[in-house]
Amino acid sequence: MSLRRDAAIAARLAARELRGGLSGFRILVACLALGVAAIAGVGSVRSAIDAGLAAEGAALLGGDAEIELTYRFATEDERAWMEDRAEAVSEIADFRSMAVVGEDRALTQVKAVDDAYPLVGDVVLDPAQPLATALASRDGVAGAVMDPVLIARLGLDIGDRFELGGHPLRLTAALKREPDSAAAGFSLGPRTLVARAGLDGSGLLAAGTLFDTNYRLLLPPAADLPALEAAARDRFAESGIRWRDSRNGAPGIASFVERLSAFLILVGLSGLAVGGVGVSAAVRAYLAAKTSVIATLRTLGAERRVIFLTYFLQIGALALLGIAIGLLLGAAVPLLLAPVITAQLPIPAVFGLYPAPLAEAAIYGALTALIFTLWPLSRTDEIRAATLFRDAGAAGPLLPARRYLVVTAALLALLLAVAVGFSGSAALTLWTAGGIGFALILLAAAGVGIRRLTGRLARRARGMPPLRWAVAAIAGPRSEALPVVLSLGLGLSVLAAVGQIDGNLRAAITRDLPDRAPAFFVVDIQKDQMPAFLDRVEGDPAVDRVDRAPMLRGVITQINGQPAREVAGDHWVLRGDRGASYADAVPENTTVTAGEWWPEGYTGAPQISFAAEEGAEMGLSLGDEITMNILGRDITATLTSFREVDFSGAGMGFVTVMNAAALEGAPHTFIASIYADPEAEADLLRDLGRAFPNITLIRVGDAIGRVSELLTGIAAATSYGAAATLLTGFLVLIGAALSGERDRMYEAAVLKTLGATRGRILSSLALRAALLGAAAGVVAIGAGIAGGWAVMHFVMETKFEVIWPNALAVVLGGLAANLAAGLLFAWRPLAARPARVLRSAD
Repeated sequence: MSLRRDAAIAARLAARELRGGLSGFRILVACLALGVAAIAGVGSVRSAIDAGLAAEGAALLGGDAEIELTYRFATEDERAWMEDRAEAVSEIADFRSMAVVGEDRALTQVKAVDDAYPLVGDVVLDPAQPLATALASRDGVAGAVMDPVLIARLGLDIGDRFELGGHPLRLTAALKREPDSAAAGFSLGPRTLVARAGLDGSGLLAAGTLFDTNYRLLLPPAADLPALEAAARDRFAESGIRWRDSRNGAPGIASFVERLSAFLILVGLSGLAVGGVGVSAAVRAYLAAKTSVIATLRTLGAERRVIFLTYFLQIGALALLGIAIGLLLGAAVPLLLAPVITAQLPIPAVFGLYPAPLAEAAIYGALTALIFTLWPLSRTDEIRAATLFRDAGAAGPLLPARRYLVVTAALLALLLAVAVGFSGSAALTLWTAGGIGFALILLAAAGVGIRRLTGRLARRARGMPPLRWAVAAIAGPRSEALPVVLSLGLGLSVLAAVGQIDGNLRAAITRDLPDRAPAFFVVDIQKDQMPAFLDRVEGDPAVDRVDRAPMLRGVITQINGQPAREVAGDHWVLRGDRGASYADAVPENTTVTAGEWWPEGYTGAPQISFAAEEGAEMGLSLGDEITMNILGRDITATLTSFREVDFSGAGMGFVTVMNAAALEGAPHTFIASIYADPEAEADLLRDLGRAFPNITLIRVGDAIGRVSELLTGIAAATSYGAAATLLTGFLVLIGAALSGERDRMYEAAVLKTLGATRGRILSSLALRAALLGAAAGVVAIGAGIAGGWAVMHFVMETKFEVIWPNALAVVLGGLAANLAAGLLFAWRPLAARPARVLRSAD
């Protein structure tokens, strides 16, 4: 009964306080609104994409289901199984080739289709015409359509002829829309679409060449997709198939969107942490201004619980207002920008109001508000009324009562559990939380250290009054150092970490790799072409080195007679087919780390050598039996050696290598990597293209460019998230400047009375802001470098080095941001009349 009475009294008092409006709490509301809006906006866009992928799954995939095979077409028996269960089946072959027009040539991703394609959706061409008409043969030459980018690159006009692997084709239209393009994933070249029959006799799809076949199935409406998938995997268990269906028509894109959005939400949580610092500072400043009211209530007999509940309810109501505004913005902005976002996305998105991401953002906002208001609110419980009357500016105890610490720790644990549950990645969430916690501790220590350091400097800066006033203010009891360093520093730390990660990823591609990367990868070299190929490249003085190896692809299906995934889990080596090769003697530049290589000329039972690092991760041991499905045939080999394989240098590396007798009888081609001077690339491309029209040359620089484009998009997305965090930090700075405006007025009035000019006072205020901003930036560099190193080392598993231009930009940004906030609120103190200010202070 007593609790209900106290709550009723507290509610009435809080309502009276709220009649004064948002005075003192605008920053609190703005910080929560911005953080919640960022999380809700990212979640809403993710939900829109998920809804689009679910609604358009069949269209994205090009059918209700798909069976993919590697380097071969389905057998008659396999094709019959598909046709018995589907209303229609479409066969597609996908491969890379060189499109050649005279001396010009460019890499293209070719899709050879049958008459049934597309089962779902429409191909849009320019000029408009049915696809069958565009791909039909005329005068013995088949038609083809191309991506406009490739048409422009080769300088083609409609009706012109070009060649694929020496096979003539005629350009009939530009490919404006390919309905199943999202299912294709990442490719190194623009698309060319041809008829499967139009490649007869070309040798481009001969046994042993590198291509994938996709069988799209149009199923009856009542088809049970899970049951059909299980039946297909059972029927094709020894064939190395990959199954997809309309439940997840573009799994690569869906997975990428999910991971990127999870990361962006964690960046948004960093923004909420920055906002939490602002919330805490706003609550602390508000309560400091209310000390006389609290003291009066205490003297009138109000219990501690009543006073705590009064301000808890008041701040809680304002926090709910901030969360509501954030939810409104997070839901409305994606809807308003839907046409722009949809135009930029390569996949469908269905924008609308999605309760789940809004609820997620609200939970994050509420927990953040609770965590960051509980500590300052505890002051109403700990400080006696007499103390409040005696010293309104007292800082109070350093730590609150134990019960508040326990509740705060429980709320932090709950926030972490919620973040892990929503993100789906415990490791990423915990690393992010650890990084934020480390940064907050480091920044808090830095704030205290800066106050002590400036206190010493104040005594030594006697010959420079503006500097002395600035450092004295930073060291003073009402210093803004801690909130400024915490809020700005945490925002800059997130930005610094993103900058370091982005810089290191770009460095790994644009700086490190070219020093050791080949000029070209060459694929589809026939065995009888190898002597002439080697004569051309090895006889060129501009070619430093040529690596070559036979190339097959296979799927590891079993380990020691058990399904591979049951033994080694979801390791990346087991996700789909992988490159496989064979060798008689130990290849050059190969280091065997364990076991022994088979003798030269060995013709016994198959043996296999495995990449050492990947083998250790999968728990493999010498003597294990590994079964690989290659071209539809299972080959079981004994693991006899491990060897070092470096996949980071853009060179040639295979997870698995077998003895020559085990594989050399299978249809296959060779691959090669050519290390050459840049000035020799054009001649190599021309001469090899003329002599061997069937081979495909992949310029490594172009591949690096495509990856760089992808990284640019990722970096832009994360930078926007970091910018939102920085904006929240800037709002907190404004709040700190507002709360300290009265102190600066008093300070300016005293200095004017003592004869200081406005210029000197402005210089002092500017120096104070610049010093605090620079200090926050310097500390943020340390936190950002540590965060960037952790991500690169533990997540990306690659080397890290400090990107100093990005780091220095953070320091300059912190200095400029705090200077702008400080100067923005310097004019009123400078304009105030000393007599009025000093009279009101009495």
